[in-house]
Amino acid sequence: MTIRGELSGKEDLYLDGMVEGTISLPESRLTVGPNARVLADIEVHDLIVYGHVEGNIRAGGRIELRESAVVKGDIVAERLSIEENARIKGKVELSEVADSSRRHLVADSLSAPAHTPA
Repeated sequence: MTIRGELSGKEDLYLDGMVEGTISLPESRLTVGPNARVLADIEVHDLIVYGHVEGNIRAGGRIELRESAVVKGDIVAERLSIEENARIKGKVELSEVADSSRRHLVADSLSAPAHTPA
């Protein structure tokens, strides 16, 4: 069986079949099981891949490519973990948005004038 279309939601999801289209779970974790074949652009918070994914991936958190993972497409994420023997073909961009905003807050607090009691 193949599911075609747009898949969206706010719950964690485990896929282990064929999906074509788009997947949008920006607040959730998607797990692509070892028997899965996904032909879709994916937007998630966290992604774990055991199976095959063909399409661009954008994650606000972490992407884990397990040993049996095969990914064809561009990846944008904050963190990426790739196990030995996982395969990837595409561009990888690791975003530093969270890190740079934290550095900015620390820099602002360090550059703020010290208050001395009167």
